Amino acid sequence: MRTLVLFDFDGTITRDDTLFTFIKYYHGRGKYLAGLLLLSPILCLHLLNIISNQRAKEVVLTWFFRGSSIDHFNNACSHFSKIVDAIARPAAIAKLIEFKKQGYQIAVVTASPENWVKPWCDKNSLSCIATKLEIQGDKLTGKIKGNNCNGIEKEKRIRSEYDLASFDHIIAFGDSRGDQEMLKLAHAQFYKPFRN
Repeated sequence: MRTLVLFDFDGTITRDDTLFTFIKYYHGRGKYLAGLLLLSPILCLHLLNIISNQRAKEVVLTWFFRGSSIDHFNNACSHFSKIVDAIARPAAIAKLIEFKKQGYQIAVVTASPENWVKPWCDKNSLSCIATKLEIQGDKLTGKIKGNNCNGIEKEKRIRSEYDLASFDHIIAFGDSRGDQEMLKLAHAQFYKPFRN
């Protein structure tokens, strides 16, 4: 039986939203808090569904990372995988290990940038479908390349990566409204399964 397992990352595999955890790791607590204070009106508009997830994320990415060297950024992202290990949910990791032993194909599907999710996935022999960041020259622009990998975009990216009809069974794990389209692709759906 061919089985595909789809895992959301932030809040499902990890306890925290890695965007903000990475910002704090990259810039330090002082700049992180100052940025959150400055950007709080934008974040509130997002929470009230007045502006889109992609727009809010690009404002945050632009403020914290525009003009950053991509080499320096990616180096930090590679080292960040150790932080991910520290904030991972033990039950989620145990489930990943169980599925790997059974030979299932596993993909992490996330709105977080692939720059810091893919190194962690590579280390754990998992496929990665994630948001891509725009680069001009050797600098980050703060913009997202294409669409934020959230909601319907998760479904589109999964369908472009996999022939779903070729799998006998699909299992999906998520924890937010941005995972609903992905969960609907699965025969077995698990929402916030690792919270206990």
